[in-house]
Amino acid sequence: MKPVLVVAMLMFALSTDSAQAASLTPLERQRLVAHLEMTGGWLVDEVSGLSPAQLQFRPAPGAWSIMEVVEHLTVAGPIYWRQLREAMKTAPSGQKPLATDADTLWYGIDRTQRQKAVAAEEPKGQLRDLRTGLEAFRKLHAEMLEYARTTGEDLRSHVVEREGSDAYQWLLLISTHEQRHVLQIREIKANPKFPKK
Repeated sequence: MKPVLVVAMLMFALSTDSAQAASLTPLERQRLVAHLEMTGGWLVDEVSGLSPAQLQFRPAPGAWSIMEVVEHLTVAGPIYWRQLREAMKTAPSGQKPLATDADTLWYGIDRTQRQKAVAAEEPKGQLRDLRTGLEAFRKLHAEMLEYARTTGEDLRSHVVEREGSDAYQWLLLISTHEQRHVLQIREIKANPKFPKK
């Protein structure tokens, strides 16, 4: 067989494989989009109308204020999004994720297991204006939501090394991470010492 013919056949085979890469199932896409839609509005609803005193209230020494939670989300979100995009540039992997989709969803609900943010994602007190933080959050969230609605990429065959999850689970985890912190905000607001105004 002539080398040119072999190369042409390989290129055709590769292009066929990539064209037939499995995209999200309709149910996977529906679940992912629904979760992202939920968390996109939830944060804004929880913090809208809060006074500066309420935003800066710290329920305990070393605990985050609501403003710090919002800052954390505006810092961590772009990092997580970049990690997903980087994973999608790698070759598909046969690696099985370390957790299930249900585990990823449970992470957003179960606040009994507290985790410390990595240093690069901790709030540093740089967010001074809630509106600025929410605008950054909404902009990135809208980009991720549009990606979830329209992507034809095979999220299941790419692994995000940070958690050993597939890219679908990682995008879901970004949303459940937001949910987790909305619940944290609710806990702060439920504190008996939370300012009335």
